[in-house]
Order: sequence, then C-alpha cells, then structure tokens
Amino acid sequence: MSDRPIRVRFAPSPTGYLHVGGARTALFNWLFARHHGGTFILRIEDTDRARSSDAMVQAIIDGLEWLGLLWDEGPFHQADGIERHRRDALELLRTGHAYRCFCTPEQIEARKGEAAGGEEAFGYDRHCLLRVSREEAERRAAAGQPYAVRFRVPEGTTSWDDAVHGRIEFANRDIEDFIILRSDGTAVYNMAVVSDDAEMGITHVIRGDDHISNTPKQILLYQALGRPTPVFAHVPMILGPDGKRLSKRHGATAIGEYREQGILPSAMVNFLALLGWSPGTDEELFEISQLIERFSLEGINKKSAVFDPQKLEWLNGQHLSRMPAERLEPLVTERLVAAGLASASELESRRAWYHSVIDLVKVRARNLNALVEQARPYLEETVTYEPGAIQKHWADPAETRARLLALRDRFSAVEEWDAARLETTLRGLADELGVGAGKLIHPLRVALVGTAVSPGIFDVLAVMGRERTLRRLDAAITVLEDRAAGTAAPPGAGPGRAP
Repeated sequence: MSDRPIRVRFAPSPTGYLHVGGARTALFNWLFARHHGGTFILRIEDTDRARSSDAMVQAIIDGLEWLGLLWDEGPFHQADGIERHRRDALELLRTGHAYRCFCTPEQIEARKGEAAGGEEAFGYDRHCLLRVSREEAERRAAAGQPYAVRFRVPEGTTSWDDAVHGRIEFANRDIEDFIILRSDGTAVYNMAVVSDDAEMGITHVIRGDDHISNTPKQILLYQALGRPTPVFAHVPMILGPDGKRLSKRHGATAIGEYREQGILPSAMVNFLALLGWSPGTDEELFEISQLIERFSLEGINKKSAVFDPQKLEWLNGQHLSRMPAERLEPLVTERLVAAGLASASELESRRAWYHSVIDLVKVRARNLNALVEQARPYLEETVTYEPGAIQKHWADPAETRARLLALRDRFSAVEEWDAARLETTLRGLADELGVGAGKLIHPLRVALVGTAVSPGIFDVLAVMGRERTLRRLDAAITVLEDRAAGTAAPPGAGPGRAP
C-alpha cells in the first residue's frame, strides 16, 4: 500500500464500445478508490487518432454513467499531453537513458533477415548506440535526418510485487531497447502512459494481465525519470463458458447491449465484481455500498474468470425482486412508454396502483424487458391468449365457460375488492361446485392475463381491479361460447385477443 493518497485511473482507448473487460477494470479501480477514500480518474487514451472517435468516447462515458461509476477527475484526454510526453522522452535522451536511432525500418528488417535461423530471436542490435557517437547523432539530427528515440535498457533484472500475482521478475536482456519517441515526435504507448500516470500522481495501476509484458518497460521509465513507481495489480482475463477468451461469439460483450436487454446497473455491477474477485465468503448478492465496504486487491483471484450469462440473468432477477418499486419506476416507465403501453403522465396519475403492478410482476421477471411484458395485461385494454394456455386450461370450452360465468357472478357481488375476500369467494364457489380450486384458478388466469403462469391469482385480481377483471371475464366467456359452438379458430391456429 502506498503512503500517498490513493489515486487510480481508468484509461480506455476510444476505438470501440465499453466492453465487459473494460467495465470490470473500471469497477475494480472505482471500488478501490471508494473503499480507501481515494480519487478515481477517467483518462481517454485517444492518441490513435485514426481509430478513435467522439462517438466511442461518448459510448464509454454513457456506459460508466449507467453503471454508476462516476469519476472524481476528468475525463482527461491523452492527446492533450503530447508535448509533455515528448518533453519526458527528450529528458531521458538528455540524461543518457535514451539515444537517437536513425535506423530505417528497411535496415532493421534486413538485419533481422540476416539473423534468421540463429539460436535467439532478433531484437534491436543497438546499432545506433554502438556505432553512432553522441556528437555524430546530434549533428545528424541538427541536419534534419529523421530519428526515433530508443530507451537504453540497463543490465540486470526488473521486478515488482504485483498486488494480484505476487513477485514477478523479467531479465532485462530479454527486453530490447524499445522506442519511446517516434520519428514524427509522438510518444509510443509506454512512454505516454508513464508520463500521464506520473503527472496525475497515480499510486495504483489496476488493469488486465495482458499488460504484464508492458510493466517492466514502464517501471524502467519511472526509474529513469526519477518518478515514484505505482503499485501494479494485474487482473486475470475473462473467459467465455467454453474456456476461451470472451468475445462476440459468446454473445453480447458491450455494456450498452446489456442495458438494452433489461439488465439493471446494480446487477451488472454485482456480476462484474464477482468476475475475478471474491468476498471471502459464499455470498453472491451485493449492493454497491456493500461492495465498496468489502473490496480489496487481496480478494482478486489469480485465475481467469468465466462469464456465465445464466448467472447474470439470475443475479438480475434477484436484484429486480429486491428493488423497491420507487427505484424501479423510472427504468420501467421508460420501457413502458417506448412500448406504447402507457404515457408517463398516465402512470404518474395512478402512481400507487402503478407501484403495485411493478411489485406484483417483478418477482417473476429476470430482466426489465420481461417485467414490461408481464405488466402488459394490466395496462392494455385487450389480452392475448397463448395457444398453449388455451389447450391446457380451456380444453372443454362449455364446462370452462360455465365455471367462469358462475365466478363472474360471484365476483360482481364482492363489495370490497381485495385479495383475501376474492380468495374466500373463489374457494367458496369451488366447494359448491364440488371441484378443486385449481379448476377455477387456472381458467381464470388465462382469462385475465392470457398465460398459464402468473403471480398469485388473488394478487392479480386485486391489482387488476373490479372493472377490468369483469371485462376480461365477459370477453373470455364470449370466446368460450364461440369455441363451444365450433365457430372459433382452433387453439393451435394462433393467439386469440379479447378485451
């Protein structure tokens, strides 16, 4: 742990959308900062102008905001630091930690060809360090000859205590003198990152373990610049269910796609946190405040995490069922309005009833889109009958019609419309008819919501209300009468619709 105030950063490249791996990296940085009362910085690494776009920057920002991972400083743009990157590289040149390289790509390729077949893989052979004096290099540079700047890798080893993997060590002889400044005066990735992180006072670098090979180069640059070296924590990669690196072939990988699928941000955060981090217990359901309290770098696993879509769906269902209607309301309203099921003003005018609908259907829904579909029968004037539900519970149209007609008469006489009284009424009728209550409940469910499954039928009745319930029963009785007379389409021909 650094003695300095905690400062971490998330530094995505805006060459694509915010994906699962990047979102998890952002989350771990954010949780670490929040746990320690530190600072979370957003830096857009946009020096690759050809592949970067404003649309991708906005998509990254939108994704972070949706997840609730709000930054304390930024967003900064790496491109704004180009002159500082160059100054830091030239400082290394001035102090002898770097040298000018006048070798062209063609010359290097030719020497690489000459070395082909040797026992060791070709690395830059230090031609300009060994054969071009400093004075000659300065004369050639002053004459306008193009050159790159290479870092002079010292002898020995470079090691660090990784907060996830423990001690990691690289032999410096395996690191070639790498370019830090291109011939056009722009810094390469490692130089730009070190310059930015040093300027921002970053104390901990939490990133994917695909960056491990960059770390010894960056540590050497910190040391040569005389800047404090941050603590490094390399997070294992995310795999698909088939054990291969997560990619589009496994389904959605962009965070925005999960938002469209109706995943809650709190569930996504919960899921991402468990991709490679363990709370040390068997607990799986966490609110964000609990994650902040429990998170530590020590809890990050060394092994790769497996992305399980079914686990995400289950977690989302758990978050949905536990979330109060007040918090779900804006998320559900957005989708109900988009589906044309209601206007925002209509829902606001019946807010208490609207909340009762949300609370009723949220328990069975696994995502917001499913919740909207399950809320549809309570909002639409017509109901669609599923063919399977008709075949199963309206198999005998005449008998079912008679039972629903009797039930309709009893319900119309109920003075106080609540679940308890409605249950008493239905069960009393079932006793009189000499049938189990299910013989009334299942056909009634189809009449009300059009499906074979729903929340508890008496809660459905209470939320649906007297007038709509009676209208649905009247419509079902009419449809059953037609079926009994043989004038209706067969159940397998398609869903029926009734008021």
